[in-house]
Amino acid sequence: MKYRKLGNSGILVSEIGLGTNNFGRRLDYSESEQVINHALQSGINLLDTADMYSNGLSEEYIGKAISKKRDQVVLATKGGMNPMPSPSDTKVAQRVNEGPNKSGLSSVHIKRSVEESLSRLNTDYIDLYQTHIFDPYTNQEETLRALDDLVSEGKIRYIGCSNYMAWELIEGVQISKKYGWSEFMTIQPEFSMFEREPESELIYACEKYNIGILPYFPLASGFLTGKYKRDSIPEGGRLSSGNHSAWSEKWLTEENFTIIENLEKWASSKGITMVQLAFSWLLAKSPVSSVIAGATSKEQIDSNITGSGIEITDTELEELNSILPPRNEVGIGNVPRRIQNTS
Repeated sequence: MKYRKLGNSGILVSEIGLGTNNFGRRLDYSESEQVINHALQSGINLLDTADMYSNGLSEEYIGKAISKKRDQVVLATKGGMNPMPSPSDTKVAQRVNEGPNKSGLSSVHIKRSVEESLSRLNTDYIDLYQTHIFDPYTNQEETLRALDDLVSEGKIRYIGCSNYMAWELIEGVQISKKYGWSEFMTIQPEFSMFEREPESELIYACEKYNIGILPYFPLASGFLTGKYKRDSIPEGGRLSSGNHSAWSEKWLTEENFTIIENLEKWASSKGITMVQLAFSWLLAKSPVSSVIAGATSKEQIDSNITGSGIEITDTELEELNSILPPRNEVGIGNVPRRIQNTS
């Protein structure tokens, strides 16, 4: 496993991080603990979670699993998005953060959320606290002042954001510079060979201000693994689930299957797997600090970590660009998540 600086900070994180949104949903505690332990043993030191994942169970599971090895982990969590119910939870009142002032990025909610996350994570500090999505109803000054207070109190060490447009990120950076507050160290966008919006503007902003990118859904919800075929859709996958029909419609098209087939030929010619190709393509982007990859088994961890340390040349990137879909429209942000968070 290779390591990179987390944005402009002084700490190093593994090129492949562990996403934990399946903890408490598809995995119980015992299964989650096994995945965490195997990840740490494999050289992964960045664990990414959020207060909304499985109504807080993801944070609870992580806190319990790393209680005796806290110093081995760079712990990242997020707050501010409307909560995600568990599979059996259909009542809004059962959700984490239910209530009119228990979502978004107000000072009141951020400070309460951090305290609750600290409790669930069974720790007295969070290495990287990220705002989960931009809040159009709260001034960034209020949000950033609250985050800076929490840094000064030692409850969080670095701050980041997720699902921000480039202008929202830079507005936040400029506000922090104006008042001498803690600045965003990272941003977490959806970014993959099929979801290329960050290449339009965000990547250049991050290069300018030394902000680390932490791509999530690097395998396009599993489509880039190569296991989805025109005539064979595996059961149990993210794209085969009825809960994600919009994603299935987005990725499982004739045009995209042709692209996948061409990518498979390219990867085979280089002697690498599709997972290695997908991760190394992202890691070839200089602002990328770590690729956040979910895993539900030791085998997936073993597959994910092979994506570290593979270098793609500029010539090879040009070859891949001739295969890949074009970059997304500039400035649209993560529209599905924005709609979800305001509905």
